Amino acid sequence: MKPSQVKPISYLKSHAAEVVREISESGEPMLITQNGEAKVVVQDAQAYEDTQQTLALLKLLTLGRKDIEAGRVTPANEVFAELEQLDKDNGLA
Repeated sequence: MKPSQVKPISYLKSHAAEVVREISESGEPMLITQNGEAKVVVQDAQAYEDTQQTLALLKLLTLGRKDIEAGRVTPANEVFAELEQLDKDNGLA
């Protein structure tokens, strides 16, 4: 994080509107310190949502890898055969 993106809590209190504008424009998060210690990160809502989606995808990939390692898999040809049968059973094929 750039030093310009690290601010004490007193700066946030007295420049809240400016902080919101700066973060919205730059897309860069800001680290807020209290008594010289990092306490919170302020970021715009879209960046937060993007981060949450990335974390969710990484979690899914990790779970998938664990399933593969544990042998909990179904060959693709079996999955496609089941899907085709479902389509036939539902009058879609």
